[in-house]
This record gives sequence, structure tokens and C-alpha cells, in this order.
Amino acid sequence: MTGTFVGMPAFPEAARAALADTQLRHNLAHATATIRGKRAAVVGEVEDWESLRLAGAAVKDRALRDLDQQLVTLEEQLTARGATVHWARDAAEANAIVADVARAHAVEEVVKVKSMVTQEIGLNEALEAEGIAAWETDLAELIVQLGEDLPSHILVPAIHRNRAEIRDIFRRRMATAGRPAPADLTDEPAVLAAAAREHLREKFLRAKMAVSGANFAVADTGTLVVVESEGNGRMCLTLPEVLVSVVGIEKVVPTWAELDPLLRLLPRSSTGERMNPYTSTWSGVTPGDGPQEVHVVLLDNGRSRALADDVGRQALRCIRCSACLNVCPVYERTGGHAYGSVYPGPIGAILNPLLKGTGVDEQTDALPYASSLCGACFEACPVRIDIPEVLVELRSQVVDSHREDRVPKPETAAMRGAGWMFGDAARWARLGRVSGLVGRVLGRVGGRAGPGGRRTLSRLPGPAAAWTDARDLPAPPRESFRAWWRRTDGRLDEEDQGR
Repeated sequence: MTGTFVGMPAFPEAARAALADTQLRHNLAHATATIRGKRAAVVGEVEDWESLRLAGAAVKDRALRDLDQQLVTLEEQLTARGATVHWARDAAEANAIVADVARAHAVEEVVKVKSMVTQEIGLNEALEAEGIAAWETDLAELIVQLGEDLPSHILVPAIHRNRAEIRDIFRRRMATAGRPAPADLTDEPAVLAAAAREHLREKFLRAKMAVSGANFAVADTGTLVVVESEGNGRMCLTLPEVLVSVVGIEKVVPTWAELDPLLRLLPRSSTGERMNPYTSTWSGVTPGDGPQEVHVVLLDNGRSRALADDVGRQALRCIRCSACLNVCPVYERTGGHAYGSVYPGPIGAILNPLLKGTGVDEQTDALPYASSLCGACFEACPVRIDIPEVLVELRSQVVDSHREDRVPKPETAAMRGAGWMFGDAARWARLGRVSGLVGRVLGRVGGRAGPGGRRTLSRLPGPAAAWTDARDLPAPPRESFRAWWRRTDGRLDEEDQGR
């Protein structure tokens, strides 16, 4: 079964291990470069892409402004069409609802449409604890599940695996989960896909219950929407007798007409396609056609917290296209596991702290710093989420949440020391004199010459050595600015010009 990210180290430690994995970096660089190229080509075909981005952002903003009313309308419309609507405040409540439905039908296994929100709440593990097997049917999710691995990308969860690794996983694991892999399995993509198709088909035909998420939930018609590329989702949504859809409350779109810009933005930004091969929509129960019992679980799980954040609420516009991951230099070098969440990359770096809150655990607090703030994520985002702005805001929240810590972090202690020193002119003057003395000594006997002839220190002692592992530290100047001003009255002499 798919594992969870519980107990993952903070980003700096996890990223260090990922950077040492050359195979991982090669797989990621190849995959993200391919996706970027496809996306750039189809986005370039749209005459006014920026206007489309603005339209998509406006639709999501309108839904979020009066989210409470939109959700009530959605519940009314779904109920009127025969669905049963449940409300879940957190992961435990949502998992319990799904498990209750499965037990009510004596179901021992379910098939699943690819769904980030069910991974977010750890549904597979919760069902397993109830003796119910949950089978992923998306090809990439199947690879992750059979490999007892963790997803590392929103759109392509097995992006860190190459074809040879996938072939080995199928050979080793398929027989333990159902139909075994063919004896002559190769690493050709078509052959691997055919093996997965045969393996999954018996599960589709046997399953009595399916679990899905939803890309969008249209309030005025009570319609849930799933877009996909493989057709596995449509099999799950139509064949079983019972369907349970777990939907984050931010997925609401006010009207059917307002789906238009979002359905045009999503495929171009995610898979680099002009439109999705499969777009499935359903509204409750249709007698004699599809599942005859439909449940919809509307999940909060921290989304209300994110909505209350004036800067961060724009993250709830996210349509899970993963465009920000594919352009992020940090993600491309570390992969998704380093983020310790089903939401990796730039969007994960803001979404996880917004959902969980800052100051809760070290792993979450590290994520706003997992960025170079280059801004490529904002340029790529189809709904104009200003991820760098949110990252900076979250960094300030992380700092604020630790101001009262009994044992301050080294950075906090250093900043407090700097504040104490800068707060008194006499102290600052004394530091300047000591610094000048150190600079004169090092200028004669220590360090090495850097650019312009200035002496540098290649390594600081103690814990400060980490700072100089990748950079040189310029030696202090031989006299402070004030001392130089008193000596020269602001005029450069020959000695100063030679420095």
C-alpha cells in the first residue's frame, strides 16, 4: 500500500540526501524538461494567454469570496439529484465516512481514481486498517503503490522512476496484488502500459465500490468534474455500484459557464495538451446508468485556515496542474520526496503551511524556505498565484511563531545579538575598533587574497563553519567607516584608492 510522509525529516536534511542521488536528478531533469517543452508549445498557440490566466483567477476568486453560499448551493443541488452529502472537518472524519460506506456494503476492496485529496488524508492507510484494500488505477499511482513508494509529483507521481525501474517493480510486485506481469515484460512504454491495463481490468470488473476526488465541483448544477488522460477514471466512475467522492471545499466553481477558462487552462498547463482526453461529469444518481449510490464528502482539513489568511488564500485557487513544479530549479534538483508531503514543489511549500499552520512542526516550517524566490512559479501558474509573495509572508509567520521559544534557534540568537549591538552607538563603535584590529591582523598574516586583493577567510570555526562550506567570508575592513571619515573627512587618499 502507498506509504505516508509521517516522520519525514525537514527539507534541508531531505534535500541533501536527494542531491546525492544522481539517478534521481537525471530522471527529474529529463522528465521536467520534456513537460516544460510540451507546455510551452501549446501555451504559445493561445493568442492571449494572459487574459485567459486572469479569467481563471477571477473565477476562483469569486468562488472563494462567498464560499459558504457556494457550498450550500452545491449541497442542495447534489442532494436534489440523489447524492448523499457529508461534511468532514478533518482527515479522520473523512476517512471514517468512506470506511462506513464500505462496511455498509460489506466491501473488501475499492478502486480509486487518481486523487490528491485522498492521499492528503491518508485514505488508503485508513481503509487498510479496516481490512479494506484500496487499489490505485492511475498508471503512475499504480507504480508508486506497487513499489511501496511515495508520490513525488502532483501530475506524475512516479516521475522519479525510469522505465527500467518500473519494469522491475511490475515483475516483483504485480503478482502479489492480482494479475502478474507477463514473463516477457520489457521496458518499452507500450508494453508496460499493456501489462498495467491487464492487471487493472480484473479490478475494474470486480469492484463494487469506487473512490474519487474531483477537479471541480460546479455549485449551480451540482456537478462534479474529473479530467484525466488514461480512461481509468471513467472506468471507476461508471462500473461500480457505489461511488464515494472526496472533494476539498476549495474545488467549487460557481456556475457551469465558468468552467470554460479552467478547462482550457488545466490541460495546457499540466500535460501540455490542448484538451484532456477524458472529461467525466456526474450529478448524483441516474437510474440504470452508473453507480446507484453516490456519496460526496466535502472536506475542510485546514482549508478554512488558509481562507482566513489575507495573503495566503490565493493558494486555494490552485487547480493542481503542477506547472510550478516543472519550472522550479529547487524541485528539479531535489524531487518531491524532500518536501515531505503529497503536495511538493512551490505550491506545496505554501499549501502545507497554510493548511497545517506555522509553528506546528519543524518539517512544515522549513517549507517556505525551500525556494530561491526566482519567480518562475508565478510566471507559469495558470491562475496567477503569486507564490513568491506567499512564501515571504509565510517566512515572516514562521519567525513570529518562534519568537517566544524557550531555546532560540541559532539564527534567532544571532539576530538578537545583532539587534543588541546595533541598538547602542558606543557598543557599535567598540565593535568597529575590534573589527578593524582583526582586519589589520588578517591582512598581514591570515586568509587568502580574494577579488580586488581583499583578504578572505575560507572557513569559520565551530557551528559557523557551515556558512563557509560553500563561500568565502571577506575579512573585516581595517578601520570602520566612522574612523575612516574622521581620518580623511570623506576624501580618498592614495592608500584608500589602493584598497
